[in-house]
Amino acid sequence: NAILRGDEDLRVAAVEPERPAPRVVPAQGPAAPADLSGRQAVGAASGRAFGGAAPGVVLLCGPGGSGKSALAAHAAEGLAAAFPDGRLYAELRGTSDSPATADRVLGGFLRSLGVDDGRLPASTQDRAELFRSLLADRRVLVVLDDAADEAQVRPLLPGGSGSGALVTSRYRLAGLAGAALIELDVLSDEQAWELLTHIVGAPRLAADPAAASRILALCENLPLAIRIAGARLAMRQRLPVRLLADRLADEWQRLDELSAGDLAVRASIELSYRALAPDAQAALRRMGFLGLPDCAPWIVGLLLGVPMTRAETLLESLVDAQLVTFAGVDRLGILRYRMHDLVRLFASERARAEDPAEELTDAVAAVTYGWFALAEDITASSPPAETVWRAERPDPVAVDDEVVKAVLADPSAWLQDEESRIAVGVEKAAGLGLHHPVSELVRGVIAAERYGAGRFEFRTRIIEAALAASQRARHGRGEALMLAELAQLRYAQDRFDEARRHFADVLERFRDLGDLRGQAVALTGLGVCCREPGLLTEAIAHLDQAAALAVTFGDDGGIGYVHRLRGSVLLEQGEYAAARADLDRSLAAYRTIGSRRGVALTLRTLGMYHRARGEYGPALAACAESASIFQECDDELMHSYAVRAHAKVQVRMGRAGEALPRLEQALAVTRAYGDRWGQACNLHVLGQLHLSEDRPGLAASCLGAAMSLWDELAAPLWRARTLHVVSLLHTRQGEHASAQTVLAQALAVFRQRGSREYKEIKDYLKVH
Repeated sequence: NAILRGDEDLRVAAVEPERPAPRVVPAQGPAAPADLSGRQAVGAASGRAFGGAAPGVVLLCGPGGSGKSALAAHAAEGLAAAFPDGRLYAELRGTSDSPATADRVLGGFLRSLGVDDGRLPASTQDRAELFRSLLADRRVLVVLDDAADEAQVRPLLPGGSGSGALVTSRYRLAGLAGAALIELDVLSDEQAWELLTHIVGAPRLAADPAAASRILALCENLPLAIRIAGARLAMRQRLPVRLLADRLADEWQRLDELSAGDLAVRASIELSYRALAPDAQAALRRMGFLGLPDCAPWIVGLLLGVPMTRAETLLESLVDAQLVTFAGVDRLGILRYRMHDLVRLFASERARAEDPAEELTDAVAAVTYGWFALAEDITASSPPAETVWRAERPDPVAVDDEVVKAVLADPSAWLQDEESRIAVGVEKAAGLGLHHPVSELVRGVIAAERYGAGRFEFRTRIIEAALAASQRARHGRGEALMLAELAQLRYAQDRFDEARRHFADVLERFRDLGDLRGQAVALTGLGVCCREPGLLTEAIAHLDQAAALAVTFGDDGGIGYVHRLRGSVLLEQGEYAAARADLDRSLAAYRTIGSRRGVALTLRTLGMYHRARGEYGPALAACAESASIFQECDDELMHSYAVRAHAKVQVRMGRAGEALPRLEQALAVTRAYGDRWGQACNLHVLGQLHLSEDRPGLAASCLGAAMSLWDELAAPLWRARTLHVVSLLHTRQGEHASAQTVLAQALAVFRQRGSREYKEIKDYLKVH
């Protein structure tokens, strides 16, 4: 859990930049196929449908396997000049068990258009309105592939007069008023022959045209079926065309009872499926049942309980059968394989028909624990005591060493690339009632995400799925665990009031369960969520209880974390001796368990202590050591926090020239991470720096930006600190009345919150 790991400074959310960002021109969507055999006329028609000043909506509809997606990709590339502001693409998964929701698709679109994660509206309606507003003066093509119904599509339409939408669906979607409908049917005989010729080659078909015609008839001229049959011929040059035609006839004895829609596709897939060896069939079934967008060999190995090398062999046999495609090698060097949605649906159906439900559930659990094992490997440098709940797998899952090595080489890249697969896997496992593996995975991934940049929507998605699974199972501890993760997520989003409410609920739940560690987590969470808005007395009360519990069960990691937090609150109150005692105890606990990151966090706070005491030499040394450790840990965000603390000491020492570039770099990092709290802190110190260098205009700009952020964050104590600097700016400019007014406002907050500034400023005013 992030609360006892020591991540209270990782407050990641979005903020608008000081200057307008350059307009983003997205270019999304799959690459168009090399040919449009049999569909050239339809492709041209789709392009003409977008003619005129108001492009509107074009709907491509037809049965599964009729080539809608390929045609849409081809048309989208051909329309690039007509839509110079870019192309957005979403796979709506309308034929799957879990179609894409409009709010998640809109979230992806808005991010692609430059909207930061923390700025995404909460409701679908608000996201849709923002989406349409951003496209109001642009010409963007929105491609929506595999739509389920009108309700799924409507919020995703751009509106306005310049942008257009290209929608594919198996259904007519008559409720989309004004949409230009282009219906795709099976190919004509001439078009079907052209497609098969393109795949196999004219000489081979000319050698046995009757057999080729039989193949086309058995495929019912459906493009997907033709492509599958043609691929079998193309990849097996010695296979006689007549032999494949005979095989198709034998396997398709039930075609008289099937329509030329999905069942035709299913039959053509089944032809390839039945030709597979039993273990390859099992691989296809398990992949389809799991339902990931693509699969790596190590995942297939876990699904089947076989080594990764065997899984690779099975995947290659599926590639040979044209049931799976090789999607490439990702940036970590891990192979990826993808199956068409129709093949996935077929495979999932066969899994339910052929495999015992218990075996399928166990297979999904194995993958869930595999992801969890990798997440634990990422966080292995954190000592066990820093994470409250550790793995409870009854049977450890071993992931191939090559995969572990690749993941550990770049944990952030793996987490970023894998999150869509993990989200699907969590939802699948949760739907199967695997509440315990899902909870373990969610906690493990979130723990590992300290290497990432927040990804709040992903975290919300997996937490909600795991929470629902625990609720369905009436598993009280699982519910409490996931509510604690939700509380921590709200804290990371700087939604402190909401986080406090969740932690209060979690505390009561853990008390009912008699779970002391859980109570410590909740109390620590309450403490840190009270600290941020400046509720210092309340924060100390919660942290005192948490510290007592940590001692009770001998949790050195918890002791280190709680006493660091407690020391930071005492520092805010001006209780310097007590603060130093807590920080020393925190350092000792972290060093006992070998937590380099815990030591770095505490050293940064110790540097702030020395700075407040005017002990600038020790302050510089502590902050520099903290920054060095964070750099070793590859923790860019916390490194920027330590750099800011070091630079602030330099400003106090009159070394603004040294501090300025470091502060500007720290500000850039917090902006890149969408960390509003970090930005506000950096802007505050930059304001102090510019004021010390007699640059009032720059000082006012930085301080004003910091004030706006503090208002957004509902952080009155930190806002008052910036107000104090603003009062000094007014004094420097000779605006004494304004300075006194602003200072009085700041002093009122300092007094109310019990912070050290009240006494320090009052004492200063008495002397001066």
